[in-house]
This record gives sequence, C-alpha cells and structure tokens, in this order.
Amino acid sequence: MVLSTKAKESIKTALAMVIAYGIALAMDWDKPMWAAFVVAFISLATVGQSLNKGAMRMLGTLVGTVVAFVMIAAFAQDRWLFIVFLSAWLGFCVYLMGGTKYGYFWNLCGLVCVIISFEGGPNSNNAFQIAMLRAQETGLGVLAYTVVIMLVWPSSAREPFADAASKLASTHRQLYGAYVRLMSGQNGAAKAQALRAQEMQLQTQFGQLLDAAESDTYEVWEMRRQWRSFQRHSAQLSETMERWRDSFADVQALDLHRLLPHLGAFSGELDARLAQIEAMLANQTATQSPLAVELIVDRVALRSLPHFHTAALAVALSRLKQLEVLTRSLFDIATVLEGGNASARAMDERPSRAPFALDPDRAAGAIHVIATMWLAYLIWIYVPDLPGGTGFVIMAAAMGMVMVSMPPMSVWRLYPPVATATAFAALLYMFVMPELSSFPALALLIFTVTFAICYLYAAPQQALGRTFGLAMFLMITSISNQQTYSFLGVANTALLFPLVFLFLGFTAYIPFSPRPEHVFLRLLTRFFRSCEFLTSTMGSGTRGSNSRWSQRRWAFHASEVATLPGKLRTWVPHLDTALAGTTPEQVQSLVISLQALGYRIEALLEARGIPQAQLLVQELREDMRVWHHGVQDTFEQLSGDPTVAQRDTFRAGLAAIMNRLEDRIHAALDKANDQLSEQDGENFYAMLGAYRGVSGALVDYAGSAGAIDWSRWREERF
Repeated sequence: MVLSTKAKESIKTALAMVIAYGIALAMDWDKPMWAAFVVAFISLATVGQSLNKGAMRMLGTLVGTVVAFVMIAAFAQDRWLFIVFLSAWLGFCVYLMGGTKYGYFWNLCGLVCVIISFEGGPNSNNAFQIAMLRAQETGLGVLAYTVVIMLVWPSSAREPFADAASKLASTHRQLYGAYVRLMSGQNGAAKAQALRAQEMQLQTQFGQLLDAAESDTYEVWEMRRQWRSFQRHSAQLSETMERWRDSFADVQALDLHRLLPHLGAFSGELDARLAQIEAMLANQTATQSPLAVELIVDRVALRSLPHFHTAALAVALSRLKQLEVLTRSLFDIATVLEGGNASARAMDERPSRAPFALDPDRAAGAIHVIATMWLAYLIWIYVPDLPGGTGFVIMAAAMGMVMVSMPPMSVWRLYPPVATATAFAALLYMFVMPELSSFPALALLIFTVTFAICYLYAAPQQALGRTFGLAMFLMITSISNQQTYSFLGVANTALLFPLVFLFLGFTAYIPFSPRPEHVFLRLLTRFFRSCEFLTSTMGSGTRGSNSRWSQRRWAFHASEVATLPGKLRTWVPHLDTALAGTTPEQVQSLVISLQALGYRIEALLEARGIPQAQLLVQELREDMRVWHHGVQDTFEQLSGDPTVAQRDTFRAGLAAIMNRLEDRIHAALDKANDQLSEQDGENFYAMLGAYRGVSGALVDYAGSAGAIDWSRWREERF
C-alpha cells in the first residue's frame, strides 16, 4: 500500500507524540503535555523546517527562562514593578516577532517568560522547578520528533528547494516576457498580474525552503552564501521589473523601435540569460555565456521628442540597464551554483544594512499585547474565583500574541475551532480515558487522535484547526501518571476560553479599531503623510542634515512609503466590499496606483541624489520650487483626508505646473546651448522623468479613489 504524504506526516507526528509521552511518563515528570506541545507545534513538512523551528523553540525557552529568573529575583516583593517589567519585555518580544525570520524565537522568549513568572509566582524554588521542567520537556519534545523524522520517511528540503528555485527562475522569465509585450502595447495585463502574484508567493516559499535546506542538506549549506546572494538578487530583479512596468504608460505612445534600434536584440539577450539561469537551476549545463549588449539611442529621433517624453524614455532606459546588470549577476551566481566559474563577484557582496526605522504597526501590536497583559492581570487580582486563575492571564497573553502575528484575522474566527476542539477533547476525557488501564491503550488513543487531527487538517489553510485540535486535546486530557478525572476541571477550561475570547474582543480595539475598512483608511493616511514629509525635505534639503534625529525621521518616512502599499494589499481580501458599496477590482486598482506612486517617489529620491548641471539648477530652481509646493500641498490635503481626491482638479493643477516647467526647460536648454555634457543631459532627464512620474501617479490615484464610495466605509456596523 502506497501512503500519501499527509498520511506519512500524520503518522510521524503521532509516533513522536507517543514517544514523548512514554518517556515523560516513564521518568515520572510532571506536566508531560509540555513535551507533547513541542511535537505538535514543530511538526512541519521537511526535516530542515522542523529542525529550525525546534531549535528556535529550545533557544526561546532558555532565554525566556533566564529573563523570568531575573525578574522574579528582582521584583518578587513588588507585584507592580514586576508586571511593569514583564509587560515591557513582552512588548519588546512582540515588536521583534514581526521584523525578522526568527519571529518564532521571540514569540517563545516572551511567552515562556510569562508562563514561568505566573506559574512559579514569587516562590523562587517553585519557579526554578517549573523552569527546569519546561526546559527538559521542551528538549524531550524536540529530540523525540527529530529522531522520528530522521528515521521514519525522512523528508529532506533538498528536492522542494530545488523545485522552488527552478520555478522562481521560470516565473522571472515568463514575467519578463509578459512585460516586454506590455511595453510594446500588446494585451496581457491580467496574465502579467497573475504571474506577479505567483512570483511573490515563490519568493516567500524559496526563502522558507532555503532556511530549511541549509539545515538538512549539506550541499546547500556549503553554498549558502551563493544561495543567499541569489535570493537577494532575485528580489532586486522582481522589484526592478515592477518599477520598469510602472514606466510603460509613459513610453507606450513612443516609437520605441525607432528610438532604440537594438531593443529587440537587447530583450532577446535578457530573455536568453533568464532561460540559461532557469536551465542551470534545473541541473542543466548552460549552452552560452552572456553577450555584451548595449541600448543605443537614436539621437536624431530623440531630438524630435518633447522634453517630458525624453524624460520618460530616460526612466525606462534606466530600468532596462538595471535589468541587464541584475541578469548578468544572477547568471554568474547560477554558474557558481552549478559548479562552474564566474567572472563577476556578485555572490561575495554583503547586503547593506538599512538604517533603523520604527514600524508603527509592530509598535501598535506591542502596545496591544501590553494592554492585554495589564487588563488580564488586573482582572485576575480583583475578580475572585476567576476560571483558570493565572491561566487566564497566560492564555490572554498567548492569544494576544497570536492575533498580533495575524492582524487581518478577527478574533471571533478563532472561536469555532477552539469550541469544537474543546468539546471533542472533553468527550474523550470523560468517556474514553477512564476506561484505559495501561500505557499501550493510552498510546493507542494518543496515536489515533493525533493522526486523525493531523490527517484531517493537513492543508496549510487548516493550520489553525490542527493547532487548536491538538492543543485542546493535550490540555484537557492533562495526561499524567497520577491521572485524576474531574468534571469541574473540564468545565473551568471550557468556561475559560469564552471569557478569554470576550476579553480579546474588547481589547482588540486597543490602540485602534481592528475593522479592516478603518485600518485601510489609517494606512492610507499614513502613506500620504510620509509622502508629504519626503517631498518637503526635497525642497528644503532636510535629508542632508547631519542631525541624527533628522536622518531617523527621513528613514522612517522612506520606509513607510516603501512598505505601506504592500501592507494595504494584505488587507484587501478582508474588506467587506459588498457592504461598502465597492468592488474588489476598484480596491485592487487603488492599491496598484499607490504602489506606482510609491515607486515614483522612490525614483524621485534616487534622482535627487544624482549630481545636476549647475546651470540648469540655477535656471529652474524657482520652477522646481513651485512644483514642490504644488505636490506638497496635494499630499497635505490627502494626508488630512485620503478620500477627497478629485482627479480633474489634480490633473488641472499639476498640468499647469508641468506646462510652465516645459516652457522654462526650453528656455534653459536654449541658454545652455553646448555647455551641457551628455551625462548632464541624462541626469537631468532622469530627474525630470521622476518629477513627471510623481505627478502622473497622483492623477491616477485620484482617478481610482474617485470611483469608491468612501462614505460607506466610515459607517458604523454591528
């Protein structure tokens, strides 16, 4: 009989669960369910993924234990100072949860500290025993599952990782081909959008599998620097292609093949490089090396273009040149990965460390968990006979951290799987377990229940059902050598969770409303507030200030402009568009226009850093200042209310500014005559294209925003 993958994975998890329980019970350890919890939570698809998660759980447990010891030793006699420092540590861990790939480690650092602090109480001996028990049972769970997955149907990440790398390279090539066709004016926008979504998913999957493959595949570990370099360059290629696509609307009216006679050969060479990269990642030998290609502009045809069309062409040329550099670097990296030699040293680069920028969403999540901890703590102190006791505080903190890690999810969506799992576990506890008289019978029950839950909830989108099913089974049965049965214990647990969910439903509004429409509007407001700040610094030169505070502010707002369109995209599926009188396509169009505006502002920031001819700077200073004020006023208006966008008004105002600028450019260039070098001209048109791009993107946003009935988004609903 051939078993399916989900059957094999379910058997491995169930077997490790039985082994963990068997050893813990044989050693007469208290709370053996802690070892079982580890097995339930670290069981993933491959050996490498499970090892990574197990290592983070073990390290997080140890760090959380040490911090708990320090707090108990320092503040055992002052419960208010104790909760102040405990909640501060928890908030720190919550903030770091969302910023690195080690989020699970920081989750455990905070959660274990809370568990030991409240279950140990002010008694240092009791806290030490609980901490040691927690640590040794965490180690037991990790060891039991590791041994099982290494010996029983070991599933290495090597093949899934190689497949993901090959698919990612193939998607890069398909997306590049789709964008080439779009630039030439052909149809295919829907296909290109689907490929872009697929590429984003593959980027995430590739990163996860790379982490796993580094742990369980020696060949990947040996070449980890090259693979990490491939990952960075692949992400840069994706972003550059998106910026390139953003310039299509400005150049589709141009005769590109006349302006760029070698465009076909250039596009063909880049496509050939991507094809060779795909072949090498599929363990095939490259049949040709990259050829030297250059985009030569027909200067005669270029002189006949208006200045703004010349600027648009300069922007598109800049993106194509970046694509040429990136594809050559990726080819060299793929050559090394295949076992050959490369002329470039792209794989030896170190990623530049971005300056620290506070993430308001992660900070709000930390505030939310801190407030949840404080309110739960006060309820525990002042409400007598609270079901669960300290378990109420621990569960509130744990569930609060879960909700912060999945912000679009409503807390009420978690209650049905918890209620179902509680009822199922209670039936087993009251009617099946009292009939068991030996460990083999108990092991059969543990194996059967674990297998059934893992098998029925094997799909990734069913992960919550699987997690809560196993957690409630382990918690309610509370298997131990001195097994006791109490209906009151089940009733208290069953009552605890409705109280926790009611409590979380109340605290979900701290510090802001969690309703998706309200969150979407807040993010929009923040985006335009940051746009306003950045455009104001372009005119005043604040970015160049040596003040550390000014640099931090600039980095913060630049990060907001770069990341907020992506955050808005994650909220789109959760919007109640039917009640808001909006179609999903309208909201998606709005997010796309915001992403384009973000790219245009980033391009403008880059162009502002390019040295410009002093003659042009002096001649156009006043006109650029007028443009800055006009765009800054627009952003100021949108930051006050992002829903007041009026396309015709914006178009008329910005068009008047751009027309005046066009006239002044003619006069400035005539005056400059032959005093400008070719590089001066390229730099000037790059900056001019960036200015024009921001203006056009603002008009596009106004058109998308004007099609939405924003008044219904603000209506209160129950």
